[in-house]
Amino acid sequence: VADSKQVAVLVPTTVLAMQHYHTFKDRLEKLPAKVEYINRFKSAKHIKETLERVEKGVTDILIGTQKIVNKDVKFKNLGLLIIDEEQKFGVKTKDRLKEMRFNVDVLTLTATPIPRTLHFSLMGARDLSVIATPPPNRQPVTTEVHVFNDILVRDAIRSEIERGGQAFFVHNRVSDIDSVANNILRLVPDAKVCIAHGQMDGDKLENVMIRFIEGHYDVMVSTNLIESGLDISNANTMIINNAQNFGLSDLHQLRGRVGRSNKKAFCYLLTPALSLLSTDSRKRLGALEEFSDLGDGFRVAMRDLDIRGAGNLLGAEQSGFINDLGFEMYHKILDEAIEELKESDFKDLFHKEITETAKNWVPDCQIETDLDVLVPDHYVSNISERLSIYNQLDNLKTESELIEFKKNLVDRFGKMPRETEDLFVIVRIRWVAEKLGIEKLQYKNNILKCYFVSSEQQNYFTSETFGKVLDYVKKHIKTCQLRDNKGKAMLNIENLTTINQILTELNSIFD
Repeated sequence: VADSKQVAVLVPTTVLAMQHYHTFKDRLEKLPAKVEYINRFKSAKHIKETLERVEKGVTDILIGTQKIVNKDVKFKNLGLLIIDEEQKFGVKTKDRLKEMRFNVDVLTLTATPIPRTLHFSLMGARDLSVIATPPPNRQPVTTEVHVFNDILVRDAIRSEIERGGQAFFVHNRVSDIDSVANNILRLVPDAKVCIAHGQMDGDKLENVMIRFIEGHYDVMVSTNLIESGLDISNANTMIINNAQNFGLSDLHQLRGRVGRSNKKAFCYLLTPALSLLSTDSRKRLGALEEFSDLGDGFRVAMRDLDIRGAGNLLGAEQSGFINDLGFEMYHKILDEAIEELKESDFKDLFHKEITETAKNWVPDCQIETDLDVLVPDHYVSNISERLSIYNQLDNLKTESELIEFKKNLVDRFGKMPRETEDLFVIVRIRWVAEKLGIEKLQYKNNILKCYFVSSEQQNYFTSETFGKVLDYVKKHIKTCQLRDNKGKAMLNIENLTTINQILTELNSIFD
């Protein structure tokens, strides 16, 4: 806004648009920024006038539901699009957003990224920041799964009211929400109960919400309308009826409506008998019970990715073909495709990144050896910890990162055994091999075999790098030979007795 650009804030519900508007207005009250919002509660005349101001550039920040991605909404100079509760928007809405965001910065906010979004971030197609530090004095929400029970509902609501708090009862069917509210009144006669759902008149819904926030009601019986954004610090008990019908991120978001102060909060997930539920439903409910610590939204999203799969990256389907291909291979292909696009179609956008990154002739070098190069279980006993170490080693790019990683490893687990020391040398060997255009290294019986890129890459064989290989062969004619192996150049180097010798020899080719 200070740079004379406009900001659009896209939210999923009318209530959240209204809430954000008041927050933005209060925070920016003393600053020269005009904030407006549109939703279905506003009259057609009011919306038209607002959109005229947006088109003229009078409005700096526009908050709204899906209405703001319509074609009749024209911004004078849009600079930033903020998508709140991103998991609530479907593929069609996101496709419409792509049209307006070609030259627009985009910030998407979510407590639980949907599998596709999370996958985009994990593979590097989107930047990801995780805010995992809770506000001071915030406590985790105690989460329990129970079979529906009148006594449990009565006791949970009564204990919350007795300590001066309020409760939510989520029932996601408008048709019988009145009878559910009556049942709560029967169980807790002295409770003041209100009802909220999306089919109510706008003014009436807004009034109910405000009166609940002000403490005029003890219990709000509602649909999952309250899922997005509602911030009521005095409401610290939530009961979710038929929890098996909700998605994992929905349940986590609903649970996030309680425990927003320093008071202990409770969330009860009510279901039919667990034996009647599907396997996926049981997994979802189990994940909610397991991940109830503060900042666990990311872990919940990872479990959702595990249960549902990442889906089709470019379409609306929620299940993809990753299982047939293997997750690692799928990632590798995607990474290569992204790198190719960065260097071709989008080279102007990524010019700085490409020039800063040293260009390797091959994206990866496969190394085969009969030596023991590993993190032994007597050094790191936990299997998942060992896998994590391998994964982190695989992602290191510079010598300084490798030294820092080694220092941290010694600090945590003590002096490294020889096999692990050799593993660090292997990482360095791979870096040099990639720069030399070596796709595969084999080291057995003191002989090193280097397989270069395929003969189709003619520019490699006329490059300065391959010229260095030829110079090395001329100088070491007795211990090495260069020959053709099924259309690929192969270099044999003999009399290499240690892994450090391999590194020295490959470095000498480069030097």
